[in-house]
Amino acid sequence: MLLKITDVLTAEKLVNIRAMLEKVAFIDGQHSAGQAARRVKNNLEMQQKGQQAEYLDHLLMGSLAEHPDFRSSALPYRVAQPVFARYTQGMHYGDHVDDPIMGSGPAKFRTDVSVTIFLNEPDEYEGGELVINTTFGPQQIKLPAGHAVMYPSTSVHHVAEVTNGERLAAIVWLQSMVRDPGQRELLYQLDQARN
Repeated sequence: MLLKITDVLTAEKLVNIRAMLEKVAFIDGQHSAGQAARRVKNNLEMQQKGQQAEYLDHLLMGSLAEHPDFRSSALPYRVAQPVFARYTQGMHYGDHVDDPIMGSGPAKFRTDVSVTIFLNEPDEYEGGELVINTTFGPQQIKLPAGHAVMYPSTSVHHVAEVTNGERLAAIVWLQSMVRDPGQRELLYQLDQARN
């Protein structure tokens, strides 16, 4: 199920996140890519160290976890630390599928659901659409700042080349209490029907 989730982040939280992202170090995104994805990945990612990274994680994950649509559609069991990604002119991320297993040692988990949270407005950059292949064909996603899109981690997807400006996003992966995407969608629809 591909689901757009509105208003994950308030305007105030977005301002705080954007201000913090101005101060942190970004490194080559290939360092976090799996073996296959490394060949098609061309972006920058926030270095996951220090108090600023912890603060950003807490701010973003707290907002996401509180959102009722996220909780009822994802049914999260384990959630990875978010990755904050920056795409400047000429950067992109080619077709790939997210790694089926993330983490290491006892912290390993199955990735069922991927979530992209948009951190800047669509008119701040050209290109940079998240394109997710679905049973209905490719879906181009470019949402307002603070909104998110959730999709099965098994979906082939890519980020189109940014031709002007800068694209900022946070990406989160999670293991759901319900592994099958069809069953998750049915449970979400039942939950929505009750409300």
